[in-house]
Amino acid sequence: MFGLRKPQSSDALLFSNLLDQSSFYGTFEKDLARAKREVIVESPFISFERLNYLLPTFRELSRRGVRVVINTKPVEEQDVDYGWQVAECITSLQEAGVDVLITGGHHRKLAIIDQQILYEGSLNILSQNDSCEVMRRICSEQLAVQMINFIGISKFIR
Repeated sequence: MFGLRKPQSSDALLFSNLLDQSSFYGTFEKDLARAKREVIVESPFISFERLNYLLPTFRELSRRGVRVVINTKPVEEQDVDYGWQVAECITSLQEAGVDVLITGGHHRKLAIIDQQILYEGSLNILSQNDSCEVMRRICSEQLAVQMINFIGISKFIR
């Protein structure tokens, strides 16, 4: 695995970390614990099991004044057997002080912490359970801000 040092802009991808479904959540939780301003998570799917794992952390971030923004798919675009579960998960997030955005056709899987750390890959952060996935962790303000602008979420966080 590559080192965790903070790279200069052109070297950012050379010093990224590749994580799988086993190593992602531990690393992600450590980054969440250090968040100071905002956390953005784009996960098209949400499940009770994964949300129950992350909700206490999101609740604590909110309590500390860290803005948490989750972007997910509309309930009607979720699997019909899980639509009710997604609706309840969204309510739980909102009750925890999380801002929930709903985007039709959404399928991005990423997270941005304090406009400094960018995670991107195939892992649905709020629903991953039993699949082989990959996420790349990049420490780069330049690339994090580039992603914020690219996905158009800047109007919701600034």
